[in-house]
Amino acid sequence: MNAGSVTTTEPARRSWAGLAVLCVVALLASLELTVTHLALPAIDADLRPSGTQLLWIVDVYAFLLAGSMLALGAVGDRIGRRRLLMIGAGAYGVLSVLAAYAPTAELLIAARALLGVAGATLMPSTLSLTATMFRDARQRAVAVGIVIASVSGGTAVGPLVGGALLERFWWGSVFLLGLPVMVLILLLGPVLLPEFRGPGTARIDVVSVVLSLGAVLPLVWGLKEIAADGVGAAAAGAAVAGLVVGTVFVRRQWSLADPVVDVRLFREPAFAAAVATLAVGIFVLWGANYYLAQYLQLVQGLDPLEAGLWTAPSAFGVIVGSLLAPRLTRRLRPGVVIGAGLTVSAAGFVLLTQLTATSGLGLLVAGSVTVSAGLGPMMALATDEVVGAAPPERAGAAAALSSMAPQLGGALGIAVLGSVVAAVFRGTDTGADTLGAAVASVEDQVVLAAAREAFTDGISVAATVSAALVSALAITVVALSARRDSVVPTHRPRGSSA
Repeated sequence: MNAGSVTTTEPARRSWAGLAVLCVVALLASLELTVTHLALPAIDADLRPSGTQLLWIVDVYAFLLAGSMLALGAVGDRIGRRRLLMIGAGAYGVLSVLAAYAPTAELLIAARALLGVAGATLMPSTLSLTATMFRDARQRAVAVGIVIASVSGGTAVGPLVGGALLERFWWGSVFLLGLPVMVLILLLGPVLLPEFRGPGTARIDVVSVVLSLGAVLPLVWGLKEIAADGVGAAAAGAAVAGLVVGTVFVRRQWSLADPVVDVRLFREPAFAAAVATLAVGIFVLWGANYYLAQYLQLVQGLDPLEAGLWTAPSAFGVIVGSLLAPRLTRRLRPGVVIGAGLTVSAAGFVLLTQLTATSGLGLLVAGSVTVSAGLGPMMALATDEVVGAAPPERAGAAAALSSMAPQLGGALGIAVLGSVVAAVFRGTDTGADTLGAAVASVEDQVVLAAAREAFTDGISVAATVSAALVSALAITVVALSARRDSVVPTHRPRGSSA
């Protein structure tokens, strides 16, 4: 660690002030994923992109974000995490301006792709710097919970901020949101944030970087295509290719003395369980967000902004759960807190099984808030486990892993649970493959009402699957926690939380 690092004698207030800066970064990282959807109609009217280009304007950011995280997390361990954050912040600010003033769809797609790469520096740097600033396990758990709450805050305010901007300004204004934040980071980061890089000078393995991109990009693309259009040859082939390349990547990490990702960490059951818990938890959460957004628009007839406002309370559920979790761990084992939260989440999915085409929105809000509040402790404590379990010199790569696992789990959740809903819907006699197509083409209101009811039947099946999956996960987490405490009853490793 160099001279800029936080030490035991450095005032705690500097660490908490630095955390405030990192929370703004985390909020922006999630806000970026929500505001673009609201701007699509204006972008369509101005730039006249093709249907495929319109999809790429949204998706290319998420693809490059997920695909670049592992590599850039490892880069931060080598060149310095604060330095990587500064480089990423500067690039993000410049690219935000380019995206805002892009004169063509092609240039906007290119700017969004590069924004994804720049964005991939943000969350890994944020989490690894948090681990650097807060070495005490209890303080770190609180700090990570605040970061996770900030991510959820961005999800909640995204539709509000984006809608307000689009009512007064042109579509490019939503991309300029990142500019003042990045300027703030560049000004305050060197003052409030510590620097840390690994003690070695080993070069990053370029082959591993290429393999990580070759694994994540086709896998995420394939899963998204399956979610949108069902299982096709191209989408299934891409997903399988991603898994094959991912296997090669993992095998290579085992053979390297200085790997991009230290896969040996997965030998520790608590670490492996935390990564799996993050992936499965976001699997059910993103899947629910996907089909509930369609329910609000296609069944209840709300416009996208209204739908965003009705889904915002679920983000506040995550905020409450993630902030409450560290306090509960003062009295209960972290594994018990996570298991209890997952049980609450399962109850929320049971509520969602009761949705019908004529249900009031109160039932949807109650169910989605219960789901998200129950998942909040898992998101905070499992993330803390992953980041804290890695040695300090590899915290950047571990933070990248804790950010990428939810990305993959979420993409898979949309694909699988979205397919479940679609499969039930396709059993209806509408002649349409999706509810959106039925709403656009079916004039018979009786048939359309039956189609909407069939879609909610699909939601009921997907919510039942999610409730069962989350319940099984809760039992597994609590059992692993009890086993861990029985094996090591008086000592808990640094960073342990599950």
